[in-house]
Amino acid sequence: MDFRFADFEIDIARRELRRGGAIVHIEPQVFDLLVHLIRNRDRIVSKDELIEVIWHGRIVSEAALSSRISAARRALGDSGNDQTLIRTMYKRGFRFVGELDDGVSERVVANDQGRSAPPADDAVNLVPTAEPLPLPDKPSIAVLPFQNMSRDPEQEYFADGLTEDIITGLSRQRWFFVIARNSSFTYKGEAVDVLVMTATPIPRTLVLTYFGDMDISELREKPAGRKPIDTRTIPLGRIDEVVAGVGRALQEGRRIYWVCPLIDESETVDLAAAQDRFQSLQERFGARVGLVHGRLKSADKDRAMDSFAQGETRLLVATTVIEVGVDVPEATVMVIEHAERFGLAQLHQLRGRIGRGAEHSSCLLLYRAPLGETAKARLAIMRETEDGFRIAEEDLKLRGEGDVLGTRQSGMPGFRLARIEQHGKLLQVARDDAALVLARDPKLTSTRGEALRTLLYLFERDEAIRLIRAG
Repeated sequence: MDFRFADFEIDIARRELRRGGAIVHIEPQVFDLLVHLIRNRDRIVSKDELIEVIWHGRIVSEAALSSRISAARRALGDSGNDQTLIRTMYKRGFRFVGELDDGVSERVVANDQGRSAPPADDAVNLVPTAEPLPLPDKPSIAVLPFQNMSRDPEQEYFADGLTEDIITGLSRQRWFFVIARNSSFTYKGEAVDVLVMTATPIPRTLVLTYFGDMDISELREKPAGRKPIDTRTIPLGRIDEVVAGVGRALQEGRRIYWVCPLIDESETVDLAAAQDRFQSLQERFGARVGLVHGRLKSADKDRAMDSFAQGETRLLVATTVIEVGVDVPEATVMVIEHAERFGLAQLHQLRGRIGRGAEHSSCLLLYRAPLGETAKARLAIMRETEDGFRIAEEDLKLRGEGDVLGTRQSGMPGFRLARIEQHGKLLQVARDDAALVLARDPKLTSTRGEALRTLLYLFERDEAIRLIRAG
């Protein structure tokens, strides 16, 4: 650790504040403020200096600084009345007055401007070399900070808050190892390369590759040992036959998912509800039936999934909560009730929960007749192929890609002349030409650049000019 005082420890490399070994979550600006005060604990640090260090010379109100000071005190269990660690020096600034533990020093030496510099060759490093942390045994996710594109520094709170909310939400999923927020925030303001991986590209994702917003690499081979999944469509009028077939599969020792579109019965739509289906199947098959849905507490969901994975329950009634992050190779049957109500991406994801082992797998898509043309086309595609790329392309034709520069993830395109599914290959030529223009004239100030600005305006795409600087 770089600093230790009271029962707190600060690790500058990891950008972590710990109390009693537990991480104390603070914002990046609060962390920088606290480190700067500790590094300069032998003097009073003025407000102007803190603003320069934290906001790099941008004009901010004293209220913004006061809020960071208050946040630092709260993180340390200090207060404006006690000021046992951070003391306000009237009309002069602030000073860290806590006592650092003996035998602990910074890994770096502060220079006269308060910035860190490498230690001299003959400097004594009093911090023991830390053992490398063990690698996690699950997929790792790092949520990179959002960039505040406004000129209002107070919006930093909003941008950072979005990142923190996403990190918190992902941390509740036991299937992922989520990188700590302080580690993620070390990349704030820096350009980074981003790798996006998906097994089920939605039309919007597919179109982003067409537009050149990302380069694409395709892995079309299935993992070794995977067998094709037998997919069939069955009308709901034959559900008794399906239940009988599920009973035979249970007798053979198989594990089965049964997916419903709703949790509880609805007064507005006549669709199958997981609670009702669970009760009816439990009456027939007893304790072998389990239930999981999004309203259950995390511990209850984990318990239901563990029971299914270990074979204590063999028929799991669920909603789309099992769509991602579930891997039970012994599961070989998937029943999706009211399949006509699901999108292609969801159906493909749900079907992907089976077929992960060496046994033959079956997916039964139950639908209510009569089917509309779009629903009929979706189910036909699911019968024909398991190729996620083909499914995404067909989905693109059926529901469109939405807005590339907006928020709609579906809907017909805004093109005046082209259609993505028919002219997608021509976009590579357009992309190369656009890259050449931006390389030679990034601000579009040349004669051709001005013509392009006019063209963007005529096609109601001039908003793109404001985003060019974003890369």
